[in-house]
Amino acid sequence: MAKEPKLAVIPLGGLGEIGKNMTAVRFGENIVLIDCGLMFPEEEMLGIDIVIPDITYLLEHKEQVLGILLTHGHEDHIGALPYVLRQINVPVYGSKLALGLVQGKLKEHNMLDQVQLNTVKPRDIIQIGPFKCEFIRVSHSIPDAMAIAIHTPVGTLLHTGDFKIDQTPVDGEVIDLPRFAALGEKGVLVMLSDSTNVERPGYTMSERVVGNTFDETFRNATERIIIATFASNVHRLQQAITMAHKYGRHVAVVGRSMVNVMQVASELGYLQIPPGTLVELDEAARLPKNKVVLLTTGSQGEPMSALTRIALGDHRQVDILPGDTVIISATPIPGNEKLVARIIDQLFKLGAKVIYEAVSGIHVSGHPSQEELKLMINLVRPKFFIPVHGEYRMLKKHAELARELGIPAENIFVGENGQVFEFTRKQGRMTGRVTSGRVLVDGLGVGDVGNIVLRDRKQLSQDGILIVVVTMDKENNQVLAGPDIVSRGFVYVRESEILMEEAKAKVKIALDKCCNRGISEWAGIKSQIRDDLGKFLYEKTRRRPMILPIIMEV
Repeated sequence: MAKEPKLAVIPLGGLGEIGKNMTAVRFGENIVLIDCGLMFPEEEMLGIDIVIPDITYLLEHKEQVLGILLTHGHEDHIGALPYVLRQINVPVYGSKLALGLVQGKLKEHNMLDQVQLNTVKPRDIIQIGPFKCEFIRVSHSIPDAMAIAIHTPVGTLLHTGDFKIDQTPVDGEVIDLPRFAALGEKGVLVMLSDSTNVERPGYTMSERVVGNTFDETFRNATERIIIATFASNVHRLQQAITMAHKYGRHVAVVGRSMVNVMQVASELGYLQIPPGTLVELDEAARLPKNKVVLLTTGSQGEPMSALTRIALGDHRQVDILPGDTVIISATPIPGNEKLVARIIDQLFKLGAKVIYEAVSGIHVSGHPSQEELKLMINLVRPKFFIPVHGEYRMLKKHAELARELGIPAENIFVGENGQVFEFTRKQGRMTGRVTSGRVLVDGLGVGDVGNIVLRDRKQLSQDGILIVVVTMDKENNQVLAGPDIVSRGFVYVRESEILMEEAKAKVKIALDKCCNRGISEWAGIKSQIRDDLGKFLYEKTRRRPMILPIIMEV
């Protein structure tokens, strides 16, 4: 009897974390990828720029990867593309806006002419190998977000992508609930659904709510208005521009990513900007204060962003003036709360009026709360359910929700990155694991900074470094000069002369020990210096600096 073919779902990112979303869907010898995102570094990742998924598994099956499907254009879904496409060059399918943003990234990496980008629209169906891929419109905090249904010989897999159920979206493009219902009616084998807001009861408010808050704020503001939001939230930018036009204000844009997105979105027709509304920054500076709106990045308090530099007085062209109204139209991403609070404090100190999420309807999420998640599960009624896109507690909570709605516990799978979920028409199970994890990008280096380098950076940042320089005669193992000690980030040498003299004495004793024992290998001598000096410094200071002995031979 022929073995029944299996459909495998292999998340390589986005489970147990928010960010670097990437899911491989495998049938027979064919793989398609859903999304290819990055994640921003956590605090302990010193000096790291971005984090991307480990694609070892895909490289091992390079010939089988047929294409990458994008749900929408956010960084955590498209940000790793330049790094992945460099190693696995396959066609990319996405909406006009998502691909517009991807083009910008590929251009920066000089890869634009090497990659095949295919535009798809909601309700389009494309055949990639054995996969019939269907794109379905959803609402989110960026236009043209889509869920993806992959029809295979075993059954249909539905990935909701990031979504919310917004009945009054800014662009009038309502989520395609009839299509989800039709798929549910026909039968969906497995559904992967967004878990970001599963801890919030009720419904996520419509993006229109923010427009009403903007209206009120613009009406009452007497001086300049500065709005900080995510660059990619095109609906939010549209509402700000519409309000500015309504109240006779001109709009200037601050921050590179905001300028990029505005350019792409308006060229592709996602942003309607009334003629004469948009002005350059230096022109805005010459206009009366009550005729100006500045749109800026930095709603997360990122150290190098425009809003942070403006608040700290480091920005070349913009200063905060008393009477300015600053709207921070975003919620802090978990972990950024302190950074954001610091910027808000600073803005208040400079005499600005600050409107931020905690006190007003100035931001709504792009993700579904509990009632919307329930509605999606009830519409689709999948046989098997995998919560994705969330930290572990969120995935567990989402699984509970599905169980309350009548999906049998044994058909709900909460997994981690690298876990392989296998499905036939009748059964689903968690089988082996594949390599997965994080690849750290620092400057031009991809993956060359690992745990050991991070550990060293952490040690350097906490206790500093001591460099011990000794000149020795190789022939008869004699010390010709030194030891000299250079300290960086450990103690201030001029105020610790006694300690430094004692340290030198310790090094001399260590060298004598080596001489007496006949240790002439450099490695042995260095390790003796490191041990003796390390012990002495810990006794004296309770610190463990990194000790680097350098032996010069003559």
